[in-house]
Amino acid sequence: MKKLVVAIVLCMGLSLTAQTKSELQKHYEAFYQQMRLQGDVNGVINALTHLNVIAPSAQRKDTLAFIYANDDQHMQALNTIGIEKIETDSDLAVQVKAISLKALNQPKRAIEQFEVLQQRNPNPYVAYELADLKIQTGNPNGAATDIEYGILNSTEDMKHAFYERQQPYEASLKAAFLHLKGLVVFNLDKDNIDGAIALFDEALQLDPNFNLASLSKQALEARKNPPTTVEPEPAKETATTGKKKKQ
Repeated sequence: MKKLVVAIVLCMGLSLTAQTKSELQKHYEAFYQQMRLQGDVNGVINALTHLNVIAPSAQRKDTLAFIYANDDQHMQALNTIGIEKIETDSDLAVQVKAISLKALNQPKRAIEQFEVLQQRNPNPYVAYELADLKIQTGNPNGAATDIEYGILNSTEDMKHAFYERQQPYEASLKAAFLHLKGLVVFNLDKDNIDGAIALFDEALQLDPNFNLASLSKQALEARKNPPTTVEPEPAKETATTGKKKKQ
């Protein structure tokens, strides 16, 4: 009889727990939708975190990581999904890892993730990220392959954002690739300044407002033609600097 009572109590407890969990899940699902409607990022993060605890889901975890990354909370994004290269990762997870690792100044790890994205869905935007990161990590030859792909596949409407000025701006993606190509040419041969400048000029022809290409061109022109230093003339003796005459 006691065993039967214990079994009934356990069953009731499990039923109540299941009911409570189900109700909580419904509550946070509704809460999540409401926070989305209100555009409340912190509310969305809160709801998804609770849902991941109540009913873990890889898709929900990837979404949470994406929201963190989109809000520039890159460390939190990576803490949510990790930094490892995993074959079964969704495209969204790979994208979050790539963007967040780049933002946290981990270029080599970021390259691994961008390579996966490019293998799955080749496109010029990912190729630009790869080329830029490879130049940063001292691999201009590797960058050259991505640059050629980008130049061939960039269309006139494609733009890339730049932030070296106080006011961010967009430049032609193809011009951006030509700028990178100029950097590669110079990195491979420091004496080939004219070849690099020619590529910067080509980029500026496509997009005259491309400030970064203009700055790179100016830097190499200054390197090629350093300003001549004028030697100061020796001071001439004047009537007041000589020895005093004897009275």
